[in-house]
Amino acid sequence: MQAAGGVLWRDQDGTVEVAVVHRPRYDDWSLPKGKLDPGELHVVGALREVAEETGFTGVAGRTLGESRYRVLDRGRDVPKTVRWWSIRATGGAFVPGPEVDHLQWLDVPSALRRVTAGRDSGPLQAFLEHPATTTTVLLVRHGSAGDREQWTGEDDLRPLDVKGQEQAAAAAAVLPAYAPVSVHSAPPLRCTDTVQPLAVRLGLSLQVDPALGEKAWEADPSAVVKAVSELGTQPWTAVACSQGGAVQEAVGALTEQVGLGLDRVRARKGSLWALSFAGGRLVDADYTADLREP
Repeated sequence: MQAAGGVLWRDQDGTVEVAVVHRPRYDDWSLPKGKLDPGELHVVGALREVAEETGFTGVAGRTLGESRYRVLDRGRDVPKTVRWWSIRATGGAFVPGPEVDHLQWLDVPSALRRVTAGRDSGPLQAFLEHPATTTTVLLVRHGSAGDREQWTGEDDLRPLDVKGQEQAAAAAAVLPAYAPVSVHSAPPLRCTDTVQPLAVRLGLSLQVDPALGEKAWEADPSAVVKAVSELGTQPWTAVACSQGGAVQEAVGALTEQVGLGLDRVRARKGSLWALSFAGGRLVDADYTADLREP
């Protein structure tokens, strides 16, 4: 069983508080979480479950690990995996219901003492490892664009195919979960067309940056690393669409700098690396192979 949840947090007069909820069915205090809907991506499910259980909308930040345990589902003993996100509260109000009848905002040490299930302490401990406020750079590889060998025109003008258009639509549907406020792209048409629907949905102008492309990477491998790093120093979430080699260079170099120790940097077409920075330093790198699929 796949599930998702979040450490919902807010800044209350300079003190970071997180939400814990009471479930009358189990008579326990826990973090908001729940099963994914069919075909739902984990990050989308995390935001939905948090909203359903707490009444608060939020913005996804860095990942906070996984919890694995066994549960009874329709009389069967099944494994359950919960993926966790840091989620900044942006609005709403708690209304008691049959699944959750109480909510408390607590500082993190108090929340650790309050949660009943030990498995919910893991994401709280992970939340404590870095500042609550982080900057996310959503590094997207362009969508599918047909067979390069069969394209007779200029390569930078090679368009998205049907699958690539579906991936662009998925990016426009999923990436608002992180509330980006700027959208950047390498110059090739397949890159700009991958994130243009997102920019339109958000009412943003697409910013074309040659430093994000493979031509710049081939001339100077550090160029794309610098471009992504600079986005990570800004106090807002940014989207950057690039090409395979440049994505692998940026993620590989940035994770190596901080010792995150990735065995292999994947970068499928239509994939996403959600890179979280604190104080300009990478603190988390989360990969989604295809934004169309859970």
